[in-house]
Order: sequence, then structure tokens, then C-alpha cells
Amino acid sequence: MKERVYDILKGKFLVSEDSLKNWRFILFCTLLAIVMIFCSHSAERKVHEIAKLNKEVRELRSEFVDTQKRLMTLKMESTIKERVANMGIKPADNPPQKILVLNVLEEE
Repeated sequence: MKERVYDILKGKFLVSEDSLKNWRFILFCTLLAIVMIFCSHSAERKVHEIAKLNKEVRELRSEFVDTQKRLMTLKMESTIKERVANMGIKPADNPPQKILVLNVLEEE
């Protein structure tokens, strides 16, 4: 047992007669390790991209809510009265009247 450990530490399994199958296995393991590292980097890149997009979505949602709030303020009747008062426009004293237009078909 002690002799086998020394052989492994000295690297005799790489130079012995049947070392070709060992080299193939080592190259295969190296290729698998490279693929695994590439996949983990790719997944990490995607996680960072998702985090960046989530942050952007939160910012855009905040901007939307702020813009919607300002729009609601601008649409209020009191705000409109203040803004058009400078132009000399004031609310009507009489309520508006509805005009109905009847479509009369001419007889042939």
C-alpha cells in the first residue's frame, strides 16, 4: 500500500507502459473541468444581468408612479383653474347644455 502511494506521488502512472489510458482520462477530466468552469461563469453572468434588470425595473416602476402622481395633480380641477386664471379664462357660470343632433333620413 505504501509503495502505491509513493508511485502515485512520483507520477509513475504517467510514464508506465499503460499510461495512455491514464492520459486520456486526465485529459477528459480536464475538459470536463473547463466546461464546468465555463458554465458556472455563464450562470454567474446571467445572475448579474438579472439583478441589473430587476434594479432597472424597480427604477422605472418608481418613475412611473411618480409621473402618474404628477399627472393626477395636473388633472385636478383646482390646478387647471389656477393655470388658466393667468390667461383670463374662468369657469362658466351656467352649466353646459347637451346638444342632440338627430339623423333624419330623407324618404325616397
